[in-house]
Amino acid sequence: MKLAVFGANSSTGRHLTEQALAAGHTVTAVVRRPGEFPLSDPHLRTCGADVTDRDAVERAIAGQDAVVSILGVPYGRRPVTVLSRGITHITDAMALHGVKRLVTVTSRLLAVHADRTAGEEPLRERFMYRRVIYPFLTTLGRTLYDDMVRMEQIVRATDLDWTIVRPSALFNTDTVSPYHFGPPQSPGLYTSRIDLAHSLLTEVTGNEHVHSVVAVFTTQGVPTFGDVLKKEVMRIGSWDHK
Repeated sequence: MKLAVFGANSSTGRHLTEQALAAGHTVTAVVRRPGEFPLSDPHLRTCGADVTDRDAVERAIAGQDAVVSILGVPYGRRPVTVLSRGITHITDAMALHGVKRLVTVTSRLLAVHADRTAGEEPLRERFMYRRVIYPFLTTLGRTLYDDMVRMEQIVRATDLDWTIVRPSALFNTDTVSPYHFGPPQSPGLYTSRIDLAHSLLTEVTGNEHVHSVVAVFTTQGVPTFGDVLKKEVMRIGSWDHK
């Protein structure tokens, strides 16, 4: 399969690129700064493109069989539009070039966000997480989650064979574990980046969850909530495994 990966220079994107190459796929790693991308392989093409540049996105998608989007930005107070703008350019380019299969990443916290999709079930988590911790995080990252909602709406409105994957709190490990898929409301507090990458490759090369939103979460070797809060949200310290 010829696979374009947007956000390939993220931790999850690098894992996905390595896993896809190891499985025999041809990968186009779409990154803003190609000179900083650390991977190389005869079946890897590094493509410099900003997702806000429609023409660059079209060039990256031409000739591909499928697309994975791992776009992301950190929490901040300013309005976020890069996710919705980027996915618009990606889906438009896919339609233009006849590329049908799309897998994209948002967040399991959309299930508690104020602007979540109408009719979506609440998360099946303990009271403290549902009513205190998760609302705090979605308030802290409101501009990001607002744009994730817009991104999901854009994807759902297309005629593509799309899958939206919602991970839980992200952390780093070195090896793929027996992670689980489930409905968006399924309980599961953590998702390792390497498991997320593997789940994206599983989805984009298969058709099990086409036109579906699925959660993916790790159950073995998970960190404490305090570790995730400090290292992922507050950016204090670092993980033992990069």
